[in-house]
Amino acid sequence: MSGLSVAWDDIGGLVDAHERFLAGARVDTDVRDSVLESWKRCRSGGVEPHHLLVPYAPEVTLDDRLQRAADPVLKGLTRSLANVSVAIALCDARARMVQRYGGDRGLRERLDDVNFAPGFEASERVAGTNGVGTALAGRGPIYVVGREHFADCLSPFACAGAPIRDPLSGRIEAVLDLTCLRDDGDPAMLGLVREAAHDIEARLLEQSTERERALLAAYRRASRGTGGGEGQLRQPEPLGYGGGELGRIDLAVLREKAEELIASPQRTLDEVALSGGRVATLLRRQVMGAAGETGVVVEARILGGPRLCHVGLMTPEESAHPASVTAPALTIPSAPPATLSRPNGVPPVVPPDLGQPLTPSLSTAPASPVPTVAGPPPRIQAVTDGGDRDAGADRDAGADGWLLLVGEPGVGRLAVLARRRLELLHDASVRIGTTLDVTRTAEELAEVTVPRFADLMVVDLPDSVLLGEEPGSLGAETPLRRVALGTVREELPVYGIGDPIQYIPSTPQARCLETGQSVLEPVLAEAEGWIAQEPARFGEALAKGIHSLITVPLRARGTILGVVSFYRSEKPAPFEDDDLSLAQELAGRAAISVDNARRYTREHNTALALQRSLLPRGRPEQSAVDVAYRYLPAQAGVGGDWFDVIPLSGARVALVVGDVVGHGLHAAATMGRLRTAVHNFCSLDLPPDDLLTHLDDLVGRLDRGEGWAVEPDGWAVEPTYPDSGIVGATCLYAVYDPVSRRCTLTRAGHPVPAVVDVDGTVDFVDLPSGPPLGLGGMPFETVELELAEGSQLVLYTDGLIEDRVRDIDTGLDKLRTVLACAGRAPEDTCEVVLDALLPARPSDDVALLVARTHALGPERVAEWEFPSDPAVVSRSRAAVIEQLAAWGLDELAFGTELIASELVTNAIRHAAGPIQLRLLRDRALICEVSDGSSTSPRLRRARTEDEDGRGLFLVAQLTEHWGTRYTTNGKIIWTEQPLP
Repeated sequence: MSGLSVAWDDIGGLVDAHERFLAGARVDTDVRDSVLESWKRCRSGGVEPHHLLVPYAPEVTLDDRLQRAADPVLKGLTRSLANVSVAIALCDARARMVQRYGGDRGLRERLDDVNFAPGFEASERVAGTNGVGTALAGRGPIYVVGREHFADCLSPFACAGAPIRDPLSGRIEAVLDLTCLRDDGDPAMLGLVREAAHDIEARLLEQSTERERALLAAYRRASRGTGGGEGQLRQPEPLGYGGGELGRIDLAVLREKAEELIASPQRTLDEVALSGGRVATLLRRQVMGAAGETGVVVEARILGGPRLCHVGLMTPEESAHPASVTAPALTIPSAPPATLSRPNGVPPVVPPDLGQPLTPSLSTAPASPVPTVAGPPPRIQAVTDGGDRDAGADRDAGADGWLLLVGEPGVGRLAVLARRRLELLHDASVRIGTTLDVTRTAEELAEVTVPRFADLMVVDLPDSVLLGEEPGSLGAETPLRRVALGTVREELPVYGIGDPIQYIPSTPQARCLETGQSVLEPVLAEAEGWIAQEPARFGEALAKGIHSLITVPLRARGTILGVVSFYRSEKPAPFEDDDLSLAQELAGRAAISVDNARRYTREHNTALALQRSLLPRGRPEQSAVDVAYRYLPAQAGVGGDWFDVIPLSGARVALVVGDVVGHGLHAAATMGRLRTAVHNFCSLDLPPDDLLTHLDDLVGRLDRGEGWAVEPDGWAVEPTYPDSGIVGATCLYAVYDPVSRRCTLTRAGHPVPAVVDVDGTVDFVDLPSGPPLGLGGMPFETVELELAEGSQLVLYTDGLIEDRVRDIDTGLDKLRTVLACAGRAPEDTCEVVLDALLPARPSDDVALLVARTHALGPERVAEWEFPSDPAVVSRSRAAVIEQLAAWGLDELAFGTELIASELVTNAIRHAAGPIQLRLLRDRALICEVSDGSSTSPRLRRARTEDEDGRGLFLVAQLTEHWGTRYTTNGKIIWTEQPLP
């Protein structure tokens, strides 16, 4: 297989086309139709290109018959591709990989990294456009290369997939896929995988019975008799994939109406409206074979339409096992018994000998014969010219008739009912549970069942289920709430959505909740217990046609979650036992989805409560900045974004914004741990770069899973390494000093902050980006700015400026434009920014922090410098008393004089260099003494005979807070006293 010299998807600019498609632009001219249709399905299904959640199912297997057919073909294909790095994958009809062959070690490892491995699902709804899922969704072969994959992680690959159909039923039983690296890809892979799929289908046919092969031969003979062509054995495609003038919808409608016509013992004619204003006439005719066997054929005539051939044969097995009939495909049964019991008293008939043609009886008009020529079956096809016309075609000028369906009279009704039920169950499995919302899941059940199964359907649940809680024991008189209602008539007198309901013990719903068993009331007029719930309302419902009821408990994992009720009013036939079984199956599937949504709601509420408890509550007391903030959770749920405003010593304040990657409990809990760690590090008055270094070490330990295990006795502890996953986190940390008006900033992989000057000028701080937290090894750099009073510092997380349809540069430009306004309050800034930059349903959570700076002016700051001489202690006391008198704080003079004296004395005795004394009048009176030593003082209790060691003890008793912070030239001892 030859590699392409230039990447195919780069030639077409598919990277740009993919981004424009996600942004809602038209890309019809840039993307192949088959790929574009897949992209549309992926987008409507909610697939996220940058984040796949691939489910895993252990021990996925194929049917033994299919496995026997596939093994020799796959082994041969593996040998033929031994010299190229191509992986061969065999998946089941749900796109779950069963086996994988071939490929070198590098390719296998890369496929494992994206979960393209046995047990994982590759359907389009999970993994986006790919060879397996798209071949299954499109029901045909597909070649996908590079950026044609909808998911980002699959773009390094090229793949070709083809469905494997059962030649007898036409159902897709498996999918075969070839995958390699994009540079090794070649469109010839499509031919290889298609031929291998055909070989597997041919081996499946070899395992069929003689009767099944005879039916296929008859199928082909019927096609030849109506203009079909010769050819090699090809797998029959489902009706609707033929060419000609009729589309797949028209063909499907014709097939369904023909089956209904065979099922009806009285009707012989039907007209079907098709697209383009055309009308098809279907004729039902009895036929009789040479040996006296009877059957039914349906002919179709369309004025100026194509000539089609589709033969379906109903047999006794289908009558005995109607659930085995599959609607969309040609059903070829196994060998029947010698005779067939006919319904409604019709005497048994001998099944026709399919080796002989069916010929019309003398009492009927001629029908299209089934020739006896042997040969393999062709594709179902539409023929617009050539071939033999039906003998009765001349009766309708310009109309061309063809044999549409062959069946056995009397058993068709069971087959049609079985097909409809299978279609309903299939739709229920696809359409119910598409979201993790309890109410929406109940609504989907109503949408699926009305009007196809019932004319009115209601779902009643307790409030605890809607809140995600355990429902407890439900029974008679349990308060419920109506959460979904589907009806064909709006005027029916029933409780509305949101109404509280409490069923009395005599109602079928109450009995259903108490016993956990379904209840069938075929004649509601005779169900006095149901009417007793509310005689006036329910009597009116009977008068308006409601006549039959099935009520089924919503049971999942051994717990009853609520009750669903199906009513009939338009359909005259009452519910039967078969309907009860179908209702239980529908309710059972819906109950699992409701329970999944309930559990998700509980986890979401728990994570939300945890996060709310961990985020800041209110604004801390400080005078350095005016702050406003916003936190908005993502559409996907609670995330790990956080922010903080932390008062520091010396009237300073720390501003923090961080982002933990991911959503849910783990992200919220990790966010809480990091936020707590930042608070602890701030209490140590660490410089910003040192603080991020300590935080980086903490995240690294979390990534390595280092923790502690405590024995049940509560005493023995030892290191443990749980599998906690990798913590991805970023952080921006800033410290603002209102005295100097200087702001020191550092960041770890976080977006740069914005500074809005007092005149409205916006600048993004040129701040070096350190690595995200947890990587370690690189120092964090700081930048120091001087901010004018009234400037705004804007900190945010990446969810504000970046999403799947907007890159970070575009987001920053838009943010700059929105922030460019002078004199705006921080609260107004938050509102304007969020309105301008956030979509209605953000894909990532957002934290925004806006701080407007203040300055502590000279009139509130007093500072002195003294030499390291004991004689200056008295001078420091005098300076403090004089300054406090000037500020009107004489009440604090005695305590402050003693504090300053002790701190200055300690600095002279135990430190070196000049000594500085500073008083700040802020929300508290702050006294600071700095020196050139990095030795930290330690509080201790002096013994009775000690002559020193009591100074810091006195300082601690006279102040509300005290501590030490280090500078580049030494340290500062600070104290705070509350103002009078």
